[in-house]
Amino acid sequence: MISAETLKKYRATIGIECHVQLKTRTKLFAAVGNDAREAPPNTLVSHICFGLPGALPVLNEEAVHLATRAAFALGTEPEHFSKFDRKHYFYPDLPKGYQISQYDEPVIAGGEVSVTVDGAPVKVGITRAHLEEDAGKSTHPAGADYSLVDLNRAGTPLLEIVSEPDMHSAAEAKVYARELYLLMRYAGVSDADLYYGNMRFDVNVSVSKTDVLGTRSETKNLNSFRAVEKAVEYEIKRQIELLEKGQRVIQETRGWDDAKQKTFSQRSKEDAEDYRYMPDPDIPPIVIEKDYIKTVKAEMPVMPDEWRKRLAGLGVEPKTIELMIDLQAGQPEYEYLEFIEANLADQDFAKWITNTFVNIIEPLRTGGDFTRHEWADTLPQIYRLVKDGKLSSSRAKDLLGDVFKLAAVPKIIEELAEAKGYVQVSDEDTITQIVEEVIKANPQAAADVKSGELKAIGFLVGQVMKASKGQANPSMAQKLIKKQLDH
Repeated sequence: MISAETLKKYRATIGIECHVQLKTRTKLFAAVGNDAREAPPNTLVSHICFGLPGALPVLNEEAVHLATRAAFALGTEPEHFSKFDRKHYFYPDLPKGYQISQYDEPVIAGGEVSVTVDGAPVKVGITRAHLEEDAGKSTHPAGADYSLVDLNRAGTPLLEIVSEPDMHSAAEAKVYARELYLLMRYAGVSDADLYYGNMRFDVNVSVSKTDVLGTRSETKNLNSFRAVEKAVEYEIKRQIELLEKGQRVIQETRGWDDAKQKTFSQRSKEDAEDYRYMPDPDIPPIVIEKDYIKTVKAEMPVMPDEWRKRLAGLGVEPKTIELMIDLQAGQPEYEYLEFIEANLADQDFAKWITNTFVNIIEPLRTGGDFTRHEWADTLPQIYRLVKDGKLSSSRAKDLLGDVFKLAAVPKIIEELAEAKGYVQVSDEDTITQIVEEVIKANPQAAADVKSGELKAIGFLVGQVMKASKGQANPSMAQKLIKKQLDH
């Protein structure tokens, strides 16, 4: 067990390589379907995927388009000129014996991702991002003396985003990984479904007592933000323990055992020269013209950082902002943030939406066919009922929950509120009568209010709400209680 004092003696340095599966209909170099999630093994394949002699790859134009969008998401522009290379290695899931990738001239060079960790800004530089094809998938059945290969994933277009070693804690690595997810989702580059491996993280970690970087390990194929965080934590402690014992850290590739929450050795780490890179002779270089770059830039949506600024300007709490940004990333079809932006002129309404947002999230995640048109028409109606004093804030949330459960949403929401018994009674004569009955039935609480115990007002208001079956306007009830007891 390493003491806190020992941990402080070392500085961790972390870099992350993230493989992002591009959201194209077909593979990077073959006219074969790109969605292998539910496909039987080896059904989304062609002669190109199998690497048969004479098979000629043809570049998917949409992959270049999505890479261009990714460049803007990463705070830069795509390179005017880039090319493909062959990366040689031998493994059963790579029939050609080489992977088509980009080496010295990638489609994206540079960029930056800004994050906030514990209230402090952290800037993570992007070394490069390059296009490449994915390999197939090998499985090793337990207890069997053979392995199986599925080539459905072979040729899937990937964008590998390589960060600078600018992170120095597990928390920074986790926040950076989440921000990459948000950027790729908002830019429409990838579905970024971590469960299906649309984004996979390879984490490089080293520790040192000086400014000279230590020997790094690379933990591959992490598929959750928590796994990134825990793998970094484990590697930092493991490497410090080795150094404290006078042993050395080996440069190697490691895997992650999520059940045991620990990394394990896989193989020694290869260097670039081990792959014998060479220019691919079958694929022409990519040349992206300036006019094309301008066109793609014009189509970029509002990105997470800009939304944070706009929502913070409305006075929305940071935690709620992140919830909203997460939901928008997960379900872009709801266009919540665009809807809020369209209503920024009415700041009271915009604030009400954001404050109610936490209660909206769960129904949205589990709800049925509640289209943007329906909720965009429904929310203003519910807000108007609240503002007119016809609905309490709690009843407004109840009503919203009911709306999500309906197969068909009524055009006039007030009718549904009345049918549910949610509409507040704001008639002064009616509430006065209830207040008189409550005061008469609770003489001790009334006496406490008269003697200055104002907390007792809350009790009396609660009794009024109970007697009215939750329909009395609580603000009016409190006002009338004070009025009667001030006599």
